Amino acid sequence: MKLWDKGISTDEKTDQFTVGQDREFDLLLVKYDIQASIAHAQMLAKVGLITNEEGKALEEELLAIGEQVAQGDFTIEKEFEDMHSKIEFLLTERLGDTGKKVHTARSRNDQVLVAMQLYLKDELKAIRTLSKSLFDQLTALAETHKDTLLPGYTHLQVAMPSSFGLWLGAYAETLIDDLYLVDAAYKVCDQNPLGSAAGYGSSFPVDREFTTKALGFSTLKYNAVAAQMGRGKVEKYTAFSLAGIAGTLGKFAMDICLYLSQNFDFISFPDQLTTGSSIMPHKKNPDIFELIRGKCNKLQGLPNTLALLTTNLPSGYHRELQLCKELIVPAIQEMKSCIEMTHFAIAEMQVNTDILEDPKYDYLFSVDTLNQMVLDGTPFREAYKIMGASIENGTYAPNKSVNHTHLGSIGNPAIAEIRQKMEAAK
Repeated sequence: MKLWDKGISTDEKTDQFTVGQDREFDLLLVKYDIQASIAHAQMLAKVGLITNEEGKALEEELLAIGEQVAQGDFTIEKEFEDMHSKIEFLLTERLGDTGKKVHTARSRNDQVLVAMQLYLKDELKAIRTLSKSLFDQLTALAETHKDTLLPGYTHLQVAMPSSFGLWLGAYAETLIDDLYLVDAAYKVCDQNPLGSAAGYGSSFPVDREFTTKALGFSTLKYNAVAAQMGRGKVEKYTAFSLAGIAGTLGKFAMDICLYLSQNFDFISFPDQLTTGSSIMPHKKNPDIFELIRGKCNKLQGLPNTLALLTTNLPSGYHRELQLCKELIVPAIQEMKSCIEMTHFAIAEMQVNTDILEDPKYDYLFSVDTLNQMVLDGTPFREAYKIMGASIENGTYAPNKSVNHTHLGSIGNPAIAEIRQKMEAAK
């Protein structure tokens, strides 16, 4: 069954190519199409396009189909093009002509738009919740290890003293920036496109304010053409928010891969969180974090992929917009799994508390020694030359008593303030 079927069939090869993976992804979206269809049926009854009895019958059957979906009993067989055609078939099978009326005053275009935007809203909320849990874990670990020093690097060269508290707190605070993008994407998705039909509105007297309220949107996309132009845009904005989190997690995963290596030996993990080698019995490989790094790199490319897919398309619907679905849906699931695995693994992370006992880290403290000379009255440029000379001639002796007090430093990592910033970002 095809909603656009006028009695002229297409061949199987055409069907297979044009339908693509829609049936598979629609199984994730179908509950949102049902939700939107219920609101649409209620609206049709409200404005008198169907009777109240017909509206109630449609609502009851849609709820019954929703129960099938919840129990995992809903399927989209090969003879159906997508979730919309399967649902309309079931309604017609159960209600006769009343079932055929559910498509009145809407198009498959605004059906897809509203289902996708409801789905994205839910998934963005879920990603925000997962990110907030990871943030809480990072700040708790930062608090626990705030006094454990860690070498800081620039250009991958030993630079200045840092701490585990500063390192972990940095990723926690960076997640707040990422959630600003998540919230922005949510706001773009939180506009009701239902009622825009095929992108030019309808001659039926629909009540779009009613469906906006019924579906929990904060506002509607007023202009019907603008609503249709949201196809691809809501996915791209969501992809940008995923890419922000992916950038943070990918960098964190890279740090962990470095810090776990024998050359650094800053951290360790239990055997069950690492993998071995088929020929090297000593290996403890950070496969979890290598995969997080790789998956996050893929996710950071998603906005560009969506941009290339939709660039230079004129206004109105075009069939390649269907491909947005098969890009964004798996990406969301991948993002969630990366956040969850990061959370799961770092709970078992053990830190090395004696890192700076190694003599190769003595030069970490040269800047602090230089700064103390300035505090004692030596002009900075002169103190810099004196320190440089002592390092060059081998007379430099490090003073490892670190005394950093300013907000956001080793001695004052501002964990409470970072938590307050996250609270304000809600």
